[in-house]
Amino acid sequence: MGSRVRELAGATPATRDRYVDLLRVASLGTVVLGHWLMAAVTPDGVGNLLAVVPALQPLTWLLQVMPVFFFVGGFSHALSYRSLLRKRPEGAGSSVYSAFLRARLQRLLRPTMVFVLVWGAAALLVPLLGGGGGLTGVTLRMVTQPLWFIGIYLAMVAFTPPLLRLHERYGWGAFAGLAGAAVAVDVLRFAAGVPYVEFLNFAFVWLAVHQLGFLRADGHLRLRRPALLAGGGLIAATALVAFGPYPLSMVGMPGEKVSNMAPPTLALLAHGLWLVGAVELLRVPAARLLERPRVWRTVVAANGVAMTAFLWHLTAMFGVYGALLALDVTLPEPASAAWWVQVPPRLALAAALTAALVAAFRTFERPAAPAEPGSPGVPGRRGALDSAGGSGVGRPKVIGAPGPGPLAAFGATLCLLGVLGLSMVGFGGLLDGRTALLIAIPVSAPAAVAMTLGGWLLVERAGRGTR
Repeated sequence: MGSRVRELAGATPATRDRYVDLLRVASLGTVVLGHWLMAAVTPDGVGNLLAVVPALQPLTWLLQVMPVFFFVGGFSHALSYRSLLRKRPEGAGSSVYSAFLRARLQRLLRPTMVFVLVWGAAALLVPLLGGGGGLTGVTLRMVTQPLWFIGIYLAMVAFTPPLLRLHERYGWGAFAGLAGAAVAVDVLRFAAGVPYVEFLNFAFVWLAVHQLGFLRADGHLRLRRPALLAGGGLIAATALVAFGPYPLSMVGMPGEKVSNMAPPTLALLAHGLWLVGAVELLRVPAARLLERPRVWRTVVAANGVAMTAFLWHLTAMFGVYGALLALDVTLPEPASAAWWVQVPPRLALAAALTAALVAAFRTFERPAAPAEPGSPGVPGRRGALDSAGGSGVGRPKVIGAPGPGPLAAFGATLCLLGVLGLSMVGFGGLLDGRTALLIAIPVSAPAAVAMTLGGWLLVERAGRGTR
């Protein structure tokens, strides 16, 4: 592993934007740390530290960094799709879309499907052995919750070609249109009381953040614009929370009537703007730091296993708590002095167990048979480095490219619905036919797994036909 990382790091082209790779790793790492810190586990169940100590909720303005990951995704997707367009015959837009989807979904769904199948097998085995209660039952229900992020990211991948065309025609206007739609949704939701309209912001808010990645890829987040984004976003988020119907926490809280996360709100979009502006202001000093070989090798190594670590980090956390309970170690009341004393060793144990799980499953984060070896975003010889690409300036236009391949688009839709459904229903009560509502339709865990797997196979079939 070490020699491979040194080879990848040494082969990095001078045009590569290394800061994007750092942001990808840092954002996922921050989410993992936040989940470990927020979990308030007792012998009676799992709570949320932010609900126990509401004074800690302002920390979510630093720890809720998913907007940064989706912003980086927009940058990466623009480069990847344009690279494929350059290498395809004129008028082959549909096949380019299929190849693009296959390449992006491989990196996401191979490790995800392994995670799902392992936990699905465990969910079948546990009740047969007479278990399923207590912390085990909670784990089976909650371990799939972070998959919502995979579902949203799948939607971003699927919408990249049309939104990239809008970006190239309207620039900042395309972002403004999505942001304006998010504003309209919240006005209809809170001022007019229109039911269910809030769910549209799962698309408008996150795709607006994704659109900022397109702007960065074309060099439109330079000069004073990051400072304006950071300052304007922070002022807007503060005003919306102070004077509007939005809660302080930028993550979901148990029992709250309004959540900034599910579905996303205008306050979360403003929060995303200030985060994107803030990380862009740090670009120059971070780039200097990343020129150091040891630092860059660390980022390359982390990029190669980041998705695997994200998928398994809750498994590791619940494993640590389960081991403590099995050893009759007392779990103090959350936020008590004894609880805080236990935090460092618990985090260290969770990190060690996550590392062990990564060592076991990291090979599935290296997709085989890429559609375009060596192209940005398509893991090939460069492996982990292919997640972000180069500077993004001077890329070919995609205005007028043909529409997506129907088979690939249908497969991506199935994957999206399956992953989101599984994040909601979990694996608890698998043999009892437990369901959760997904867009007003009851979905069980087996049905969600079948949709995800079937959709992936359709995308694979469509993508292989374009090689």
